[in-house]
Amino acid sequence: MPSVLSDLVFSEPSGRTNALVQFAGALAFLGLYGYSRIAGDADPSDWLLVMALGAVLAGTAESLPNDRKRTAGVLRLAAVLVLLCLLVAIVLAPEFVVG
Repeated sequence: MPSVLSDLVFSEPSGRTNALVQFAGALAFLGLYGYSRIAGDADPSDWLLVMALGAVLAGTAESLPNDRKRTAGVLRLAAVLVLLCLLVAIVLAPEFVVG
């Protein structure tokens, strides 16, 4: 009996529209990071790079062809793990994330 989680993670990629939204989010995070570097306040903004990486991984998973379910699932899991690591860092060592 397949689990619901397995069905969700290893399903067909959602398509180019969702991928474009994810990539636009990644560009927004990178833009905010670039702005904070230019403004000279870059120390507490490194978490934006982690958010951008998670969005890029999720966008890449959604932009794959429909027959690449397993690869899309692995990329989705990688994105979740990257973002989960950021949450763990916020809880365990907030001074590294928020400055």
